[in-house]
Amino acid sequence: MIIKKQENHYHFKYKKMIILGLNTHHADSSAAIFVDGKLIAATEEERFTRIKHWAGFPVEAIKFCLKEANTTLEDIDYITLGRDPKAKLDKKALYAISNLKTGTSLLKNRWENRKDISSMAEQFENAFGIPQDIINVKLVNIEHHRAHLASAFFASPFEESAIISIDGSGDFTTTMLAYGKKNKIEVLDSIDYPVSLGFIYTAFTHFLGFPHYGDEYKVMGLAPYGEAKYVDKIRKLIKYKNNGLWTWKKQYFGEIKALYENNQPVVPPFFTKKFEELFGIPRNPKDELTQYHKDLAKSVQTFTEEVIFYMANHLQKVTGSKNLCIAGGVAQNSVANGKIIANTDFDNLYIPSAGHDAGISMGSALYHYNQTLDFPRAGEQKSASTGAHFNNDEIEAYLKSKGVSYKKMEDEELYDYISDKLIIPSVVGWYQGRAEFGPRALGNRSIIADPRNEQAKELLNLKIKRRESFRPFAPSILKEYVSEYFEYDQNVPFMEKVFPIKKEKHAEIPAVTHVDGTGRLQSVDKEVSPRYYNLIEAFRKKTGVPILLNTSFNENEPIVNTPAEAYACFERTAMDVLVMENIVIER
Repeated sequence: MIIKKQENHYHFKYKKMIILGLNTHHADSSAAIFVDGKLIAATEEERFTRIKHWAGFPVEAIKFCLKEANTTLEDIDYITLGRDPKAKLDKKALYAISNLKTGTSLLKNRWENRKDISSMAEQFENAFGIPQDIINVKLVNIEHHRAHLASAFFASPFEESAIISIDGSGDFTTTMLAYGKKNKIEVLDSIDYPVSLGFIYTAFTHFLGFPHYGDEYKVMGLAPYGEAKYVDKIRKLIKYKNNGLWTWKKQYFGEIKALYENNQPVVPPFFTKKFEELFGIPRNPKDELTQYHKDLAKSVQTFTEEVIFYMANHLQKVTGSKNLCIAGGVAQNSVANGKIIANTDFDNLYIPSAGHDAGISMGSALYHYNQTLDFPRAGEQKSASTGAHFNNDEIEAYLKSKGVSYKKMEDEELYDYISDKLIIPSVVGWYQGRAEFGPRALGNRSIIADPRNEQAKELLNLKIKRRESFRPFAPSILKEYVSEYFEYDQNVPFMEKVFPIKKEKHAEIPAVTHVDGTGRLQSVDKEVSPRYYNLIEAFRKKTGVPILLNTSFNENEPIVNTPAEAYACFERTAMDVLVMENIVIER
C-alpha cells in the first residue's frame, strides 16, 4: 500500500505484490510468478532448452513468466530461491568431520553450488541487464524442503494438514515432516543427508540397469510384472526408529555424487560391494530383463510404500489431522500415492502437479508470501495449465511458413471429427491451451488414443514413444464416471495416483489397464479442462466409454512446448493426426 498526502487529502494507491520463484542450479530448473498470491505462470526451463531435467539458470522460464505477468524485473518485489546454502551448516560440518572422504567431496560440491546461488545477482545482470544491487535486495533464500512443503500445502484445498516432503536430497535434508494450518507451516522433524528413501530407490534403479537421472519411474512401471519376494532382504538396509523416522546401514551405500554435465544432472551408481553381495550382479542396461529383475523391482516398490506408510501413520498420530499433503521427488511415485489412504488413518490426500523439484519455484514463492510475509492464502491451485500457449493465428502462420496443408474447424465440428478419428482407430497429437506445469501431460500437450484398442499400447511404445514395452499408459476419464471404472472414487486431477480398475472393466479398456489391473488415473473436470472434457464426452457418446488413453506429447525429449515442436514430433513419429487448437493436420 502506497500512501501519498495531496492537498490535505490522503491518496491511497494499491501496489500489487509480485513474487518470482525459482528453482535454479538444481535438477528440473523452473520459474513461477505470483501476483498477490495468485499463480500467473509457471514452467520448466527444459521446455525451452529441450534438454531433460535441465539444471542451470532458468533464463527463458523467467522471461516467459515476466511476459505472462506483464511486468519487469524492476517491478518484482521478491525473487525467491528454493535453496538455502546456510541451512543446517552445523550438521554439514559435523558430517564432513565424521566422513572425511565423502564429507570433503560433499562440501566441495556444496561450495560450488553455493557460488552459483551467491552469484545470482550477477547472472541476472548478465541475462537481463539489471544492476546487481537492484536484484540483491529482492533475493530471498527458502530452504529446499520448506519450499516443497509450501508447494503442496499452500496450493491444497485444506485449511489444515499434515505435510511430508520426501526426495533424494536438498539443503542437507532428505525428508521433512510438518503440520500446516491456514497460512503457517510448522516443521516437526526431518531426516538428514545422506539417509534417503529417494536414494535407496535410485540405488536399485541403477542396479536394475536404468542409469539415467529420472529413470526411477521405469522401476515403478516394471514392478507389476514381478512378485515382492525380496522385501525382507531390502529391509536389512534400514533400521526403523520409534519417532516415525528411520536410518540406513551405511555399509551398503557409498559416496553419493550429484554431478552436472551440460546442465544435465548425473548421479553415478553408489551402491557398494556389500550391496552386491546381498542382491547379486547389477544388470547391464543392454541385458534382458529377467524375472529376478522384475521381482526385485516389485520388492523395492513394496518396501518404499511401507516406509512411506510408516512415516505417514506416525505423522497422523502426532498431528491428529485427517488431511495429508506430499511433495518431493518421491511424491511422483503414483503407485504408492494410490495406496496411502487405504494404508493410513488419513482420509484426504493432495499432491501438486509439480511435486518434483520444478515445484520448488512455486513453493519458495508461496512460502515467502504466506509464511514470512503473513499474507492469507489465495486458494486451491486447481489447474496445472500455467505454461506456454499459442492461438490459432500463430499456429496458422507457422504452418503456412512451412507450406503445411491443414483444415480449420469450429469447436463442435472438431470434437465430432477427432472422436471419429480415434474410433477408426487413429493416434492423435492433441495440442491445446497452456502447457502443463509438471512432468505429466494432462490433456493440453498429450498424445491420445482409443483405450479399447489392444494394439494401442504396443504402437505407442514402439513407434511413437520408442521406449520399453512394459511402460503403461494413463486413462483420462470424465470426473463423473470415476466410480464406474475404478475401485476408489476420488478426484485425481494431476494423474498423481494409481488405482485398481474394476475387474469387469479390464476387457473394455485394455490399452490403459496395466498388467496388475491398475491405471494411473486422471479425472477430467469440465470447469478446469473444458476442451479436453468435450472431446472425451464426444467419444463417450459414440462408444459408451468416458475415457481416452493419454500419454505425454514427446518422443524421448521434454514435452513439446511450441507448435513447431509439436509438428516436428508428429512428422518423425507414427501419429495419424495432429490437432493444434482448431487446426487439424493429417497424413
